[in-house]
Amino acid sequence: METKPETLVVGATGLIGRWLTAELLAQGRAVAVTVRGGSCRGAELRTWLREHDVDEGALTVITGDITQQGLGLDPGDGERLSSVRDVFNAAGVYRFGLGREEARRANVDGAVNVLRWAGTCPDLRRVVHISGYRVGAADPLPYPAPEDQLARLYRRYGSYEASKREGDAAVRAIAAHEGIPLTVVNPATVIGHSRTGEAGQYLGLADLVEQLWTGRLPALAGTRRTFVPVVTVDHLARFLAAVPEHDDAPYRAHWVLDDATPPLPDLIGLLARHLGVRAPPAVLPVGLVRRLPRALTGVDPETLTFLSEDRYDTSSADALARAAGLSHPPVRDAARRWADRLVAERFGRAQPPLNGGAHPRSSLP
Repeated sequence: METKPETLVVGATGLIGRWLTAELLAQGRAVAVTVRGGSCRGAELRTWLREHDVDEGALTVITGDITQQGLGLDPGDGERLSSVRDVFNAAGVYRFGLGREEARRANVDGAVNVLRWAGTCPDLRRVVHISGYRVGAADPLPYPAPEDQLARLYRRYGSYEASKREGDAAVRAIAAHEGIPLTVVNPATVIGHSRTGEAGQYLGLADLVEQLWTGRLPALAGTRRTFVPVVTVDHLARFLAAVPEHDDAPYRAHWVLDDATPPLPDLIGLLARHLGVRAPPAVLPVGLVRRLPRALTGVDPETLTFLSEDRYDTSSADALARAAGLSHPPVRDAARRWADRLVAERFGRAQPPLNGGAHPRSSLP
């Protein structure tokens, strides 16, 4: 007999979603996940869980699509999910160079669809929406925003970050208007498991490590104080799992990052020494790198907006972590293990997509 799930994870085949699903199941919770593509993706997730010694007996897999209202669920599936109390939205598309409408379908419309579906759950306790540390720190965006403001936003940040900012504004506004209890978690750059280094994601900071390893990183963009914070995927999964037990206000937001992360040039220097390669000798201002040809710099212009000296208020996340008995693992050790794993996996080329880690260019359910 199928266990009635009390938790739904949307986007469970993506980087954060699968580690969160594993954590929830390991804690003995009955978990449902929505996946696209029918039974195949669900079977792949079950295989990954078994490979990580997680009992998937209390897992319910349902076909869904966040780009559709009501998540594209059949009436029978809606009934199977009627016991859900906590909804985690880890879905979205993470890729630079996206078109505006492609990005919006997942990261804006999808986020709204998940929130509104959750609002129909009779016993809903909390929706946990995963955003981003730069997104959450930005100036508040109205929702809906005027088209001229959106056009400037998408021109300035590119479709990925702009759509995440718009989606963040949307869920906050709609949750407040419709009385849906909401926590927004703004994680830093997610790196590998603190013990094994495994992540399964090869974008963002991992791209920089690949350039470092292959000798294609002659300089860094930013300053000597550029701060690109990280968080290990296992700490983030444990934190997310604890949120519904500890947040009870109508709205909460948490920045989840390890404030002990070294400034970017120091972090890259640490990894260079560990990997036995040459660290980039120069740090170039972002404005200069932006003006140089991409063929020369190897830098995607969309990534430059993440290079900042800003620091972030982690006080609420730190308080929740203390209450839940959580603490960040040593960041330098975790970064070294992550770099070793990236190299061993040849930056995603040495394994199929869901063997130890999904290739996370899309975590749509």
